[in-house]
Amino acid sequence: MASFLEESSAFSSALSQLASKSVLVLGHRRPDGDCVGSQVALTRVLRAQGIDAKAVNNDPVPRTLQKFVGDTPFFRPDEVDGDHYVALTVDCADHKRVGDKLAARFPTIFLNVDHHVSNDRYAEINFVLPEASATGEVLGKFFLDNELEIDSVTAEALYLGICTDTGQFCYSGTNASVFEVCRRLCEAGANPSSVAHELYEREKPGRIQLLQKFLASFRMEFEDRVCIGSIQGADYADTETSPEDAENFVDYSRSLDGVDIGSLLEDRDGQIKGSLRAKDSRFRVDLLAKKFSGGGHACAAGFNLEMELDEFYPEFVNAIGKHLERVKNGELAT
Repeated sequence: MASFLEESSAFSSALSQLASKSVLVLGHRRPDGDCVGSQVALTRVLRAQGIDAKAVNNDPVPRTLQKFVGDTPFFRPDEVDGDHYVALTVDCADHKRVGDKLAARFPTIFLNVDHHVSNDRYAEINFVLPEASATGEVLGKFFLDNELEIDSVTAEALYLGICTDTGQFCYSGTNASVFEVCRRLCEAGANPSSVAHELYEREKPGRIQLLQKFLASFRMEFEDRVCIGSIQGADYADTETSPEDAENFVDYSRSLDGVDIGSLLEDRDGQIKGSLRAKDSRFRVDLLAKKFSGGGHACAAGFNLEMELDEFYPEFVNAIGKHLERVKNGELAT
């Protein structure tokens, strides 16, 4: 069978350098399905090779993703002693995404596996494939090409990453190669029905109430081509929810007919977390996010900054207007 990726041999060589080492597989703050799935999968494959590996994340695994961890050793930073580990990252566009404490503790990253177009190749060895739909897709192809052991937990973790980062296989990055990887992951034990149940059929009443508040906040800009929704800090307390419950809310702003760019702005005690989505890659929301020290993909990006939401909104709208003008003039490469 033909190989998926020409980089697979180099990936195998990189893993061989980890023999007899203690390894930490780091992911980004506020981990999503692709992050958790990739951390779980790489950790398990390394352990199957006899390598002492643990997954570590700055933040807790979200409730809806905890099932996919299985018996994988998955820790918070203060639960892992010592600095003798070799650090790897998955799904992190830049080193800072692991969180300030982990970035300071592990200033050198040995291996960086990612699919963000904005990744700045910060590790000693970098496997960054922006054409991939998910980091889970990249890892899955590496594992399959090198005939590495994939148990059912690993297979389902990789499927989780691909499913979530493709928007349930709806985004433009979804292609025949993605489905072929998923087919082989199903053969290895991934259960699409189980994944869908955990992700989309375990809603809390409070999360639905939070969604109502988000939908009610929609503001339409630029002749209804841009939809901006927001969540105030008090909304979480009012609905007995947390920021993880707002995961994927931004997709509702993008889903409106005629909208080119959708956005979610979360106000967290003077800090803003912004999420951006576009229906077409020509809108390059990663470059829009970059204006606020963020990044991501052409159709999905985000940023964080310290500012009050009411103060930031006019600046945000102004930046979007200039960005749309650049799109109109064909100034943004896709």
